[in-house]
Amino acid sequence: MNEAVKGPIIDSHIHLDMYHPSEQKKILADCRKDIVKAMISVSFHLKSCYENLRLSRMDARIKPAFGYHPEQPVPSDEEIQNILSFMNEHKDTMAAVGEVGLPYYMRQKHYMRQKHPELDLAPYLEILEVFVREAAKLDKPVILHAVYEDADPVISMLERSSIQKAHFHWFKGSSKALQRMVENGYYISVTPDILYEEEIITMAEAYPLERILVETDGPWKFEGMFKGKMTHPEMIHETVNKLAEIKNESVRDVYKVILNNTRELYSI
Repeated sequence: MNEAVKGPIIDSHIHLDMYHPSEQKKILADCRKDIVKAMISVSFHLKSCYENLRLSRMDARIKPAFGYHPEQPVPSDEEIQNILSFMNEHKDTMAAVGEVGLPYYMRQKHYMRQKHPELDLAPYLEILEVFVREAAKLDKPVILHAVYEDADPVISMLERSSIQKAHFHWFKGSSKALQRMVENGYYISVTPDILYEEEIITMAEAYPLERILVETDGPWKFEGMFKGKMTHPEMIHETVNKLAEIKNESVRDVYKVILNNTRELYSI
C-alpha cells in the first residue's frame, strides 16, 4: 500500500544538542518547515538542558525536554535540584520532562566497552519518582527510558502517580508490559530500526497506531540502508512507510495519525 508521498512529521525524540554544530546546522537547513514540523530535543543532564533551551531559541521547531538520562552515574542532589529549578523557570518553553528512566544498558556486561558491577537501582528509582512527580505538578508529558524488565516498575510508578501523558521511547519489552501500557493509554515511539529489527516489527504490529510516535534518537546510528549515515529526521519517512505496510494502512493515513498523536501528547 506504499505511496510515493512525504507527509509532515515530528521527530518525537532526538538529542539535537549532542550533534556537532555543523551537523545541527545541516539538519535544520535540510528539514523543510512544511515537512518537519518539530523536533522534541531531550536532555541528558543540566548542561544539556541549557543547550537544548538555547537551540529552541534559534529555531521554534525545536521543542526542548529537560531531565537526567539514567544511563550515567547517579547525579548529585545539587544537580537534580538545579534541573528541577531550571524546569520551573522555563516551564512555558519546556515540551516535556525527559529523558528520564532506569539504567538498563549500564547493567549489561559490556556497555560502552566496560564491565560494570551490579548497579543499585534504588537511587535511580528515587530520582525517577522525583521527575515523575514534577511532570505531574507541571502537567507535562514524561519521556521514558525504560526497556525490558525495567518497564514494569516504571509503569507501576506512573499508575501510582496517575500519570497519563507518558511516552516510552524506543520501547522493547514483554507483551504483558505492552498490554499494561495500552490499557493506560501510554505512547511508544519507533525508530528507523523498524526496517530490519523483527522485535520492533512485532511490537508495532501489536500496538495501536493511535498510540505510536516516530523518532530518530539521533545521533544514534542505524544499520541496514542507514549504515554509515548521519542520523537525520528525514529517515522517519522510511519508518512511516514501514508502519503503513505493517498496519496495512495507506501511507497518507499513517502520516496523519502519527502527526496527530504527537501533537496531542506534546500540545504542539
